[in-house]
Amino acid sequence: MTLQESGEMYLETILILSKKNGVVHSIDISRYMGFSKPSVSRAVSKLKVDKYIDINDNLEITLTNSGKEIANRIYERHQILTETLIGIGVSPETAAEDACRIEHVISSESFEAVKNHRKN
Repeated sequence: MTLQESGEMYLETILILSKKNGVVHSIDISRYMGFSKPSVSRAVSKLKVDKYIDINDNLEITLTNSGKEIANRIYERHQILTETLIGIGVSPETAAEDACRIEHVISSESFEAVKNHRKN
């Protein structure tokens, strides 16, 4: 099953918030992403059904192994693409915004080439 860009963004957000706060609730996601509570609730429900996240009795959201794998991949892409764009003269704000869009559509081959080029 292929996850849509919005699902990837939610997983990345859950990863970021869990690193920052330890515990993640739907309201945290709503605030961070600037989305309405009903929108977040629908997305979280779908991610749970698709087994990308778990929700415990305290309504704390955690990534499953498959959710973590996707979130880490997207987060790595975001970081490296942002740093690369800044390195070639793009402002940090624009670099972060552009990286957020690029990270979801760049092929694995192209991303690996960017990563390898940065190492040289």
